[in-house]
Order: sequence, then C-alpha cells, then structure tokens
Amino acid sequence: MPGLPLNLSIAIISLNEEANLRRCLQSAADLAKEIVVVDSGSTDKTLDVAREFGARVQHQDYLGQRDQKNVAVSLCTQPWVLLLDCDEELSPELKAAIIAFFEKSDAERYVGAKMARKVWFMGRWITHGDWYPDRKLRLFRRDKGRCGGNAAHDKVEIEGPVTTLNGDLHHYSFRDMRHYVSKINTFADAFLEKQKSEGARWSLAATLFRPWWRFFRAYVIRRGFLDGFPGLWIAVATAFFAFVRYSRKYEDEAMNGD
Repeated sequence: MPGLPLNLSIAIISLNEEANLRRCLQSAADLAKEIVVVDSGSTDKTLDVAREFGARVQHQDYLGQRDQKNVAVSLCTQPWVLLLDCDEELSPELKAAIIAFFEKSDAERYVGAKMARKVWFMGRWITHGDWYPDRKLRLFRRDKGRCGGNAAHDKVEIEGPVTTLNGDLHHYSFRDMRHYVSKINTFADAFLEKQKSEGARWSLAATLFRPWWRFFRAYVIRRGFLDGFPGLWIAVATAFFAFVRYSRKYEDEAMNGD
C-alpha cells in the first residue's frame, strides 16, 4: 500500500496567481513527490508561494494554454501527473479518491482518471446546468498523456483505459459577473480562428439555433433551474455567448469581402 507522497508530479501553469495558487497547493501539495510550476512572467508573489510549497519553478513565455501545459508536463519526472489550474482545488473527497486510486492499485489498471469539476459563482456552488459535472481528465500516466485541443481550450488526450474518481475538483473560475463577461471576446476570438482553420462559412441557422439550444439544454434538460437565479443567469449568459461566437464569422466575412 503506497504512502504519501505518491509517485506523482503536480503540474501547474501560472501568471500572477498568488492567491489562487496558495489555495490550490494547500489542497494538493502533500500528495506529490514533485510540484512543477511553469510561470510566464508573474509580477506578484506567485513564485514565492510556489517555492514555499517546494515547487520547481520554470519560466516560459506564454505559448497558449495547450502548449504551456505541455511544457509543464514535459518537465515532470514522476510516472503520474496531476494537472491543475491555479484557480482549482481538490475537495477532501477528491483528494481521498486520488489516494485510494493508488492504494487499490487502480494505477496499474488505468492510464488516467477523470474528475467532476464544480464551479463557485455568485456565492454558491453550481451543481446543475452546463457547468456541472464538467468532467476533466487531469490524472494520467506521464508516458501516455499530453494536452491537445487548441490554444484556448486544452484537454488531456490519452491512450488506454480511463476511470472516474469520486469527489469534485473545485473551480473558482469567475470572481463575479464582470469577470465572466470579460472572457467572452477572448473565447469568441479563439472560436473564430477555429472556424477559419476548418474553412467553415457563416450560418444564419446556427447563429439563431445554437443560442436557443444552449439555453434549453442548460436550464431545462440539465436542470439549471435548480441553481436558482445563478442557474438562470448562467443559461442566459451561455446563450448570449453562443450568439456572439457564431456572429463573429458573419462579421469576419463581411469585413473581408468573403
């Protein structure tokens, strides 16, 4: 039966995340033999916090989420990697599930493990709608996994059997409504570039249907209404977000004469 620390590296990328990073590492640091933090130029006390927890810190100019995380994974030396964002923390239940994963020798049967991610927003945990359970594959064999996806939306890609752990990965992704709204253009830009790379054309049907569908799915099918007003706000904001994303292709074609 393995004891702590586990044969595990924690990999994190950072930029001016001193408050978030402390919460993240307090929840997870004692699990791992190694903590790797790849920083892209923090000017606050992020690096001091990382070193306080014994992390090995490496500077890397920002390459985008996917490539930056691949740099962090490449610097890990343990056979297993737990890939975390600074604004995440392990719930006690998830931490216990990770320990049990190694104690029960699941690490010999699987090459990765997913976990449900739960968002704190408007003073409460969001447990329905499009934001939950939002399962993410974050625990994986270093020699079997890498970050794929695109520069804005990364995801771990892996070869082999994967299981799902009990417990939630807590996510403090948005400080408030203003913070959420400020992200819309960033993700809309990434979506536009993805459409252009795929040779997609603007579609009126998609621009009208996708927002409606996103609201209906989040609020009705996935029972966002059970989260009260925050659930309604998230469903409406998600629909508007979809409208902006799909509208951007029309603007691009109109401005460039396509």
